[in-house]
Amino acid sequence: MTWNFEEVYVGPNRPLGGLAWDGQRMLVTDINDGTLIALDPKTKSTEIVRRHLNRVNGIAFGDDGALYGCQEGSRRVIRMLSDGSASVTATKLHDENHNHPHLLTIDKKGSIWFSDIHHPLKASGPQIFPYLDHQSILKLTRESRPRGHWHIDRMTVDTISPTGLALSLDEKTLYVSDNNMEHDGVRELRAYPILEDGGLGLYRVLHTFGRDHQGVQRGISGMCIDKSGNLFACAGSNVSGPGPMIYIFSPNGDILGAHPFPVDMPTNCAFGDADLKTLYISTSCGSLYRVKDNGYEGHILHTKSL
Repeated sequence: MTWNFEEVYVGPNRPLGGLAWDGQRMLVTDINDGTLIALDPKTKSTEIVRRHLNRVNGIAFGDDGALYGCQEGSRRVIRMLSDGSASVTATKLHDENHNHPHLLTIDKKGSIWFSDIHHPLKASGPQIFPYLDHQSILKLTRESRPRGHWHIDRMTVDTISPTGLALSLDEKTLYVSDNNMEHDGVRELRAYPILEDGGLGLYRVLHTFGRDHQGVQRGISGMCIDKSGNLFACAGSNVSGPGPMIYIFSPNGDILGAHPFPVDMPTNCAFGDADLKTLYISTSCGSLYRVKDNGYEGHILHTKSL
């Protein structure tokens, strides 16, 4: 089945990033503008609901009702409340400042898992805090809730350049995209088992992106999980390989679908609307697309295998 991608927002030619459904509207970050945009799905009207975010990318709501965001421009994860206020979570891993938080997901216990990368754009202010010597998945946990102190744990010791991440429905598996775009780098979709002590076990590779005479194939930048536990992933580009795609993987890595995307470099995706069956996709060129459930609910969303 061919998907009908509908463009619902056209912004300036700069990247849109993280997405989160707030119960009525789809929120999306305009990263370099430092703003949070809300889209009404019925009218397709938009408004800026937050400003001065200093390059927030990934966003997600916690069980406390707050919106959390990866503030790449300040190298920290922030907690945003509906009254317009914000606070900072922990920023140090073993007394060293972590890198640039990129994308995140929040588990049922309120812990925040995020990809921590070496971003090519430097943080604001004097460059006095060096990068860590690794790019990893980190986890923020509160010592006591709701007002306890945050602390950070390093969860992966084998990632080179992690980008997208998602938790399985039962929260027993963490899916991670390691997206090293160097010539000899690996671009893999990995499944890490979450152990009883909260750590991660040895990963399984569910999918690998290769390279050809045109160059390396862009791996997964962002992904989300549907109600059946399948992964929807943004990947690919016009530079090499099959081009920009929205892939659907089963929890075991079976490819359930691969849908050509109309513009280059899809960046992230999330489900929204009242029934959470409409897939929204942000792009590096500033447009926001969606695919409604007209036909693909049974074809993809609740299909376990081809």
